[in-house]
Amino acid sequence: MKILPASLCFMLPLLSATPVLAQNAPATWTEHWFEHNQTVSRVYQDNDVAIYFDPDVNRSITWPNSFVRDVWKYTKKTYGHFGSDMQLYAIFHTGKYGGGHPATYFDASHDNRNVIDVGSGSTTAWTSGAGWDLDIVTHEISHIVEFGGKGVQGSPAFNRWGDSKWAEIFIYDVYLALGRTSDANRVYNDVINKVDSFPRANTHWFRDWFYPIYKNHGGALVLNRFFVLLAQYFPRNGKDYAREMNWGEFVHFWSGAAGVNLKVQATSAFGWPAEWEAQFVQAQRDFPFTYTHPGPSVVSVFQDLDHGGYGTALPVGRYTLSALNAWGVRNDDITSLKVASGYQVTLYADDNFGGASLTKTADDASLVDDDWNDKVSSLVVSQGTPAPGTLIQAEAYSSMSGVSTEATSDSGGGSNVGYIDTADWLAYNGIQFPSSGTYRVEYRVASPSGGRLSLDLNAGATVLGTLDIPATGDWQSWTTISHTVTVTAGTYNVGIYAQAGGWNFNWFRITRL
Repeated sequence: MKILPASLCFMLPLLSATPVLAQNAPATWTEHWFEHNQTVSRVYQDNDVAIYFDPDVNRSITWPNSFVRDVWKYTKKTYGHFGSDMQLYAIFHTGKYGGGHPATYFDASHDNRNVIDVGSGSTTAWTSGAGWDLDIVTHEISHIVEFGGKGVQGSPAFNRWGDSKWAEIFIYDVYLALGRTSDANRVYNDVINKVDSFPRANTHWFRDWFYPIYKNHGGALVLNRFFVLLAQYFPRNGKDYAREMNWGEFVHFWSGAAGVNLKVQATSAFGWPAEWEAQFVQAQRDFPFTYTHPGPSVVSVFQDLDHGGYGTALPVGRYTLSALNAWGVRNDDITSLKVASGYQVTLYADDNFGGASLTKTADDASLVDDDWNDKVSSLVVSQGTPAPGTLIQAEAYSSMSGVSTEATSDSGGGSNVGYIDTADWLAYNGIQFPSSGTYRVEYRVASPSGGRLSLDLNAGATVLGTLDIPATGDWQSWTTISHTVTVTAGTYNVGIYAQAGGWNFNWFRITRL
């Protein structure tokens, strides 16, 4: 992918300073870093971004206004906060400063702002608003994520993945999330067979490492969990990471993010010298988190009203203030939230689940009317008692093998699970059957030519039944099928197994008869 030569993407000196408060972006700004000395002018501003052009950039160019905003909004909703001034300052140059660099709110050299500064030697730069124009912007934002996310400065993994390997999977995910399918496909085709010389010759970083992790272990959620684990466990000096990570630690932390031991995959992708084995074993001792998938993200919390500002999506669990910080949430900074059906979140005014509390079982666009605006210091996400006819979205799986999600045309919109081949499976953890007896299980499916599924409990320990999937004529022609099963009361990990593939799956519903 022709994003940016490594020599042109600078990582800034680690200069710790107190971040500035959020403020209106200045009308002009004189650069004072590296060889840059331009006075740039603000051409656009909203609550998320401030766009600056140097005097040589064509003022008729407007695509950065919406594109940079959309990328940055998605970044904040996925990875959490990036300081108190949540605007991104994007500077564009024409005819100079080819390449680009980022800065984070930690960097006094860039006035403690989150900055991307991009330039092109061409005198007609930025006119297309396509291809490289988009990629370099998104590339630099990827570095803000790795160098300034979760309230910690630095990137322990930068010397492992270099300038562009993390950026490639980040860009691919952003384009998919923004519905820019053609750009996502362009990036995929550009990098899937790309070969690098590190850590050994003929390494396929995207094909053999990042894409399988992304596809099989949660998409954007697994990318975010890597940085969450870093913030929770990796050594620091104050707000700075203390050192870079070695290869064994790199594989260990990605295994923790994915919820599975990735040593075999790493061996195939990178090789596995004896030195790495020793590092990997030591990393497991030094950072004793388990390789367990946390399950689907069922509660999302947001900084602003109407689910605005930065946010983060949380699986079932208990979150002290330090845990919230690691997920990218600041103290006393939650104003709205979303809660998936069948789950609940209990908010606490104090750390360690102390003080006043408030429980929510459904979406709330404003905690102001509850007198809970900016008052949360810890919280607990748990499963509520499912009501009769509990509906579970197919993409809310806890783990899976072989499938992907896509936009659906079924009623209600959202996503469905697709690319289901024979022997693929999905697992949904912690599903409650409140009483013993007979249940009807309905499945919303579509298939050009038909297929077959089976329903099981606890990784196939008990098979409840099988069901043929009819041919509906198209991948997005939906029908509901059902069968009855008998279950003993309890909480189970429910599995859906593709005995014959070739079908799409939107949701399933469990109803006590």
